[in-house]
Amino acid sequence: MSADKERAITAARRILEEHNIQRAPVPVERIIKSRNIVLDYAPLDEDLSGMAYSQDGVSMIGVNALHHPNRQRFSAAHELAHHVLHEERLHGEVHLSKGLRALRRDQVSSQGTDPLEVEANTFASELLMPHQLLLDACGKEGLDLDDEAKVEKLAKKFRVSVSAMKYRLASLM
Repeated sequence: MSADKERAITAARRILEEHNIQRAPVPVERIIKSRNIVLDYAPLDEDLSGMAYSQDGVSMIGVNALHHPNRQRFSAAHELAHHVLHEERLHGEVHLSKGLRALRRDQVSSQGTDPLEVEANTFASELLMPHQLLLDACGKEGLDLDDEAKVEKLAKKFRVSVSAMKYRLASLM
């Protein structure tokens, strides 16, 4: 199975349109809550950014409260992707305590090899740094990836990490 990045981008854009998002930062928490998904911030192991799960008919996203707020936003968007794109998998993946089933965001997901994780990262990038909003923010002069000050300014505007912004900008070039 290979990652379907276009499906992930289309799903993220559909959500942006449904919520009439026209400027950054994208209100990811509001979007999650509008879908009746419980969002919980709790201290987790350092290598665990978040998890998506469903139990007893309740959909939930857990985010590591110990991580930087920008990383938390990306983790929340990534986990939302699993609910949107992989809902059927949330009922049978990793088992945690007392029969809890989850898709975990950890080192494996960040390596970019698992198709589900590639799709979730693609979705999160498009949701938090929408293509058109990013182009508008870069302006007519475009963007030089070596212009650290401009990249940092964009990251701050979109409330994402500098590394996430660099990766996103590189993918658009």
